[in-house]
Amino acid sequence: MSRFLPLILLCLAAACGREDHLGKPPSFNPPVQGTEYNAMMSPGLPMQEEVAAVVPGASLWNLNRQSLLGDRRAMRRGDIMTVVVEIDEKAEISNSTSRSRSGSESLQIPQFFGLPQKANRGMPDGASLDNAVSIGSSSDSSGDGSVRRNEKLTLRIAATITDVLPNGVLHIQGTQEVRVNFEIRELIVTGFVRPEDVSRQNEITYDKIASARVSYGGRGQISDMQQPRLGQQVVDMILPF
Repeated sequence: MSRFLPLILLCLAAACGREDHLGKPPSFNPPVQGTEYNAMMSPGLPMQEEVAAVVPGASLWNLNRQSLLGDRRAMRRGDIMTVVVEIDEKAEISNSTSRSRSGSESLQIPQFFGLPQKANRGMPDGASLDNAVSIGSSSDSSGDGSVRRNEKLTLRIAATITDVLPNGVLHIQGTQEVRVNFEIRELIVTGFVRPEDVSRQNEITYDKIASARVSYGGRGQISDMQQPRLGQQVVDMILPF
């Protein structure tokens, strides 16, 4: 039984990631346990004390967020903004290399204190140490490579401000899950945003997000079939050829 224990453990490890959707659709991740929910529940303390302006209560021209002309853009921890991801990129790279080398080495010792002549006497007929060593080598290598990429992705996702840095930069994180039949499509966006880059429509494009991380993938029965088996991945990682 002990001989089969490593094999049993390997099989159990391979099945752990798929037990959630065994014979049923994959489950959603609970949103109340994420970073966005925690940011909304605990907005945190402001970096500096906010002094409220003295204005009449019925005025329409104050800068309060609830007023007619107030700024309703996401600025504080727990606020929500829209991230627009529009990626349309193309890249084409090609290169070629060639290299050749040849070399030869020769060593002759016809008169080395008479030693070759003495050694030749004990050699078989036709053998001699006059031309003791002769080496020749040559090598030739060439290579061609090319890279072509064409990516297009258009998405919109609501992201939550999870933290406000001391310099005012906002750290945002957004997650989205859509389930169709037995497959869940997951979208994750994180990064850092300047408040002045948020538009009046409370939107920001991905090219204005620093350290942007955009993940678009899925999990379910189709994704499982597209992935190599765990044992095959281990073998591919270990084998040097």
